[in-house]
Amino acid sequence: MSVNNVSQDAPEAVQAPRQAAASGWVGSALEYYDFFIYAQAAALIFPQIFFPKGNDQVAIVASLATYGVGYVARPIGAFVLGRYGDRHGRKSVLVLCMILMGISTMAVALLPTYQQVGILAPLLLVILRLIQGFAVAGEISGASSMIAEHAPFGRRGYFASFALQGTQFGQLLAAAVFLPLAHFLPEASFNSWGWRIPFLLSFFVLVAGYYIRRNVHETPVFEEEAEAGAIPESPIRAAFRENGSNIGRVMCMALMNVIPTITTVFGAAYATQKDYGIGFSKDVFLWIPVVGNIVAALLIPLVGSLSDRIGRRPLIIGGALGSGLLSFGYLWAISQQNVPLAFLFSVLMWGIVYQGYNAVFPSFYPELFRTKTRVTSMAVGQNIGTMLTAFFPVLISQYIAPTHSSNIPIKVGLFTLTICIIAAIAAYSAKGTYRIPMDDLGKPDARPLPEDEYLRLRAEAGGTSVS
Repeated sequence: MSVNNVSQDAPEAVQAPRQAAASGWVGSALEYYDFFIYAQAAALIFPQIFFPKGNDQVAIVASLATYGVGYVARPIGAFVLGRYGDRHGRKSVLVLCMILMGISTMAVALLPTYQQVGILAPLLLVILRLIQGFAVAGEISGASSMIAEHAPFGRRGYFASFALQGTQFGQLLAAAVFLPLAHFLPEASFNSWGWRIPFLLSFFVLVAGYYIRRNVHETPVFEEEAEAGAIPESPIRAAFRENGSNIGRVMCMALMNVIPTITTVFGAAYATQKDYGIGFSKDVFLWIPVVGNIVAALLIPLVGSLSDRIGRRPLIIGGALGSGLLSFGYLWAISQQNVPLAFLFSVLMWGIVYQGYNAVFPSFYPELFRTKTRVTSMAVGQNIGTMLTAFFPVLISQYIAPTHSSNIPIKVGLFTLTICIIAAIAAYSAKGTYRIPMDDLGKPDARPLPEDEYLRLRAEAGGTSVS
């Protein structure tokens, strides 16, 4: 282990990891609130107000497509914002992401409907969704890299998990904001103006997020790279040249986004849209992701800490295979119009088992790459993978399980499990990283420390926690 790495991971640097984790948590929560209120609206309300009436199937598919369009912009955002984060710092890119996301989300609240302006309404919706997707592309890679680079040695899994706990809270808040509106407002009022309120609340997201992000410190390892003149002119070329295979692995592992996509997007349409014939009320279904996210938020730091003890790969593999299998039960429970069972399987699949992947990737992905290309490499791989999953709801609702088709839980469950198996194989083929010192991460010849030495250095770094 190099001298630089020892000093970075020393116990006296405890406050910086706490600040970085808190910043990552709050910033990710605020930004993903913006992103997921759109997901909720795309499933629950946009088919009725932004697309022509007369063909519910077409409206459902078109609305889910606008959700997916946001992910098309994510690879573009990954290249642009990843490069920005590797050249100008993690802090700078996170502030920029926050501003872009906040402004584009507030603008959605001001859009006219299809009945008011015709085709211009969905066109404007798509443009704003593209801006959202561009902005969010740099969020998790920037936040995860910042936290991991600040974290004490042997505690990267625990600290980096707070970025994902923040995204879970953002999703939870997105669903929770819709609950009283969908429950208490008459349907006509909700469809007319009630759905706009969560988008307008993004003003507070923008102000709070900007303040938080401006007050966090840049990471020591990035500053060392900058002082040494080691920042590449083109982080993108360097990333593919040095670690192209790991970018591919991250892309395949990121396909695990199929689980929240199936749960919150296709699952919502399947449960609530009339043509599927299930008939869950919107306010009832909104409680499913709320409960699942509460459980997930509680588990994430525990799973992240466990990955510091047993490694990242076993948890990711188990989370992928387990949640893929549980998707059958979740969809079957919806098909049986059984709300308690749908809640149970949602909590098991998404709230518990999926966290084996979800809590661990914020530390595992950055650890696969060197400091000088870390944000770019993670952003590109992750966002290409998640872009592919964004179109799964359209693929499923149009071809695999259109309205009035049979055996929907089996068809969609098999599709989901296949994707999860691909992610598990990618994790299995990756190199173990949790016992590799920060300075050696991403190097082809890096070797994990012996377990006894790892445990000794981890104890010296201190078992600190965020409080």
